[in-house]
Amino acid sequence: MITKPKGTKDILGLEAKKWKYVERVVEEVMDKYNYNYIRTPLFESTELFHRGVGETSDIVTKETYDFTDRGERRMTLRPEGTAGVVRSYLENKMYGDATQPIKLYYNGTMYRYERPQAGRERELTQFGCELIGSDDPATDAEVISLALQIYHILGLKEVVVHINTLGDAASRDNYRNALLAYFEPHLKELCDDCKNRYNKNPLRILDCKVDGNSELFQNAPKTIDYLNKESKERFDKVCEYLDILEVPYEIDSSIVRGLDYYNHVVFEFEATTTSGKMAIGGGGRYNGLIEQLEGPATPAIGFAAGIDRLLLALEHKGIELPVKEELDLYLLYVNEEEKKYALYLTQELRMNGFKVEMENMGRSLKAQFKQADRLNAKFTIVLNSEELNEDEVTVKCTKTKEETKVQLDALIYYLDENLAEEDFDCCCEGECHHHND
Repeated sequence: MITKPKGTKDILGLEAKKWKYVERVVEEVMDKYNYNYIRTPLFESTELFHRGVGETSDIVTKETYDFTDRGERRMTLRPEGTAGVVRSYLENKMYGDATQPIKLYYNGTMYRYERPQAGRERELTQFGCELIGSDDPATDAEVISLALQIYHILGLKEVVVHINTLGDAASRDNYRNALLAYFEPHLKELCDDCKNRYNKNPLRILDCKVDGNSELFQNAPKTIDYLNKESKERFDKVCEYLDILEVPYEIDSSIVRGLDYYNHVVFEFEATTTSGKMAIGGGGRYNGLIEQLEGPATPAIGFAAGIDRLLLALEHKGIELPVKEELDLYLLYVNEEEKKYALYLTQELRMNGFKVEMENMGRSLKAQFKQADRLNAKFTIVLNSEELNEDEVTVKCTKTKEETKVQLDALIYYLDENLAEEDFDCCCEGECHHHND
């Protein structure tokens, strides 16, 4: 039997409904913040990610899925969303659009060749947004606030934003030199990856997964101590705007992010769960990336989060998303004439917005009732010729067992009214998300 590749998984049943619920929340919040959806290719030129994400990042050096196509072109399955969005921004000349800044969001599959673990697969789904064209510190606060809104709506209330700043190019250079001087006497103590990073991009040393918690790393220079006046004032502004938006944050000098294109503010979101603290997303400002990809000098900021990781945090927190596997109505019948009408009525009700199913397996009437129970049908109708001749049906509420004769021309109105009452009774006195939509 052929099985799925390592690091991938099938998403189906109730889990798939949870995924779709998260995606709907993301879509609705993005729309409120006036972000437009963008869909970029699953694979792009390898050069895009090497130049955009950075030659020294772990994603490029260890984790990308690279291949050569039949035209001898070097291609890469996208490992993250920002580089593709920026490529599209340039290729479609969005910098010429009068409605600046350009605000885009995505939700798609990414690929990283890493050791599979809970919440981190080789095939992952990320959603994120990019705000391109504005250098206003208020937009930094907006992007952070947007992400936090998504987490809060999904039920993750105890999320803390860890923020730091890398400063502008001059500040970053000052900090780079300080790291080189600090780690030089300790080169022999560093892991092989960090020895390579020392010469190529010493900031990446701070992302070390081997020695990151050691005393040597804890005592390393802090970015905030090497900021020039302009960068310090800019970071203070971001913090001031976050205070206005009542966003809880902690200044954390260990946050440097794993991608080479970041500068100024960088941030990560951390949720507190029953299993401890869990990183569930992050981002930052990347004012130099577009110019690096041969576009005009353009400021930009964005964030991204993985749905796998987010659902894992919800599970560890014991948060149940308001999704159910249920039907509004199940239609039962016995003979061929009743079946024909069931086929017609099922279509009519579906076209009027109801979730309806009918018998399609030739079961006995007793077995059909069992199927209705398995599908969690809120109402059932047993079609019979005698009632149909009178233009009426008997609707049974599976919860109360109450039966009501309803005229066919009033069936839609009856279901509308009673399904609304059913939803209200089942939704924690109006506190669930259905009543907040």
